Amino acid sequence: MDKTYYDAVTKMEEMNVNRDYVLGWMGGYLENPAREEQRVTEAYEAGYEDGQNKTTDNFGEWV
Repeated sequence: MDKTYYDAVTKMEEMNVNRDYVLGWMGGYLENPAREEQRVTEAYEAGYEDGQNKTTDNFGEWV
């Protein structure tokens, strides 16, 4: 993994960010396919979008 990914995930875990947001962020960052529709939550969608954009600016909102 690259340092940006590792540092972001470590910081999110230390801050106790919503687990769905973290999983979404990781999936989006790694360009994995999104979850199937029935398992998607608001937190997951937000994390996935932020991960795709490689941004760490919004995860504080999901603590």
